[in-house]
Amino acid sequence: MSKDYYDILGVSRNASDDEIKRAFRQKAKQYHPDANPDDANAEARFKEVNEAYEVLSDDDKRSAYNRFGENWRHYQNFNGESPFGGGGEVPFTDMSDIFETIFAGAGGRRGGYYNRADFPRAGRDIERAVHISLREAYEGAKRVVSKDGRDITVRIPRGAATGTKVRLAGEGQPGANGGSPGHLYLVVEVGEDPQFERVDDNLYVDVKVDALTAMLGGEVEVPTLERPLRTRIRAGTQTGQKLRLAGKGMPKLRKGDAYGDLYARVMITVPRELDADQRAQAEALRESLT
Repeated sequence: MSKDYYDILGVSRNASDDEIKRAFRQKAKQYHPDANPDDANAEARFKEVNEAYEVLSDDDKRSAYNRFGENWRHYQNFNGESPFGGGGEVPFTDMSDIFETIFAGAGGRRGGYYNRADFPRAGRDIERAVHISLREAYEGAKRVVSKDGRDITVRIPRGAATGTKVRLAGEGQPGANGGSPGHLYLVVEVGEDPQFERVDDNLYVDVKVDALTAMLGGEVEVPTLERPLRTRIRAGTQTGQKLRLAGKGMPKLRKGDAYGDLYARVMITVPRELDADQRAQAEALRESLT
């Protein structure tokens, strides 16, 4: 599908230079990869916006584009003259005719014309997996990546989850014929934690509560990824009930000081052994309850 640079920037074909510049700034801000870290479509749109502005902000390129459309580059390769002679006029009404003439036959140049392979091409993006622990996802982490004999220190942001991508701009495959290099993406994999379970930005942890505290109410200690906290439980608490500690879950990725919640799942425990006196009291309590 052909690209319409005016449509990409959202301006009319007779837009002024200032209008084009304003439209570019707005679109670039909207689709910038830093504002859309996990959106591959936004990055593609960002590249289109840059490409459109590069052409429409240059008088010569814009003139060639207005005349030849998306294939303006082929026109420029002939220094502003028609590859078909005749003082610059193109004797075709369909641009597909031009391509059939320019690219007919074998690859490479033919009759002084350029093959598609002669034009700049962006390099491919690269992805690498990077493993971190849940605690590193909570606190943020650093990793050193080796690339072309260089060591690059990369910061993994707080709140990263499995699948989060960290972009190293321009560290992908090199471009061809002067094209821009691709990007290197570190794809985060967060390991399982032996104590905490993560669901989105929330954490879950099991907390043992003795039977009497569960019956009568009281305080229990709940572990968090920072330090243990004491919280009250109501009388009559049952096994499986969840105690919510607001804001004690995972940091929310790229959302400032926002955190998820921590849920403590109650696990009621009973003594394994009782002496004779304790057993008698427990029997009396059972009889009174039933």
